[in-house]
Amino acid sequence: MKDPDDASTRPAQDFSSLYQTTIAPLRRYLGRLLGNHSEAEEIAHDAFARIYQLPANKPEALLYTTARRLAINRIKRRSISPIAPTDAPLENAASSMPDVTRQVIARQELELLDEAINDLPPGCRNVLLLRKVELLSHKEIGERLGIAVSTVEKQHARALRLLRASLLAKAEDASSPFATDSPRPS
Repeated sequence: MKDPDDASTRPAQDFSSLYQTTIAPLRRYLGRLLGNHSEAEEIAHDAFARIYQLPANKPEALLYTTARRLAINRIKRRSISPIAPTDAPLENAASSMPDVTRQVIARQELELLDEAINDLPPGCRNVLLLRKVELLSHKEIGERLGIAVSTVEKQHARALRLLRASLLAKAEDASSPFATDSPRPS
């Protein structure tokens, strides 16, 4: 004689009644465990899907055990990858686009950098652009320009030093209380 609690003999209506009687408490349990109601709902449905056709003498215990293990796995995954979905609607999320102020500042910084690069001596400027824009090695730059690698290294170091000094000077001028839009006399 077969056990009436055996899942293999359970008709679909028994599973339906199990679902109806346990879904709300299971979601509350998972919500407390996870701290996120949308994740709790998702895991509850995953747990039901996993036990649907499994034979079990105590299907409710199997359901809660399965759900708890799924929740623990989700919590472990969060610690590895901390970005998790939230209950907050997307319209309240911050835009990934920089605000207008940041765009203006970035544009001004780019203009200052462009001016500073253009003010470099031609040899330094060429080496710097080949290194930073075209991502060539010192050896490749030397071969392209027909100069020694040590010369490339010196020109690169000089370009960075001059660039830094120029940008610092421009930043000091901009922060000066007497700063104006007119160019400084040389």
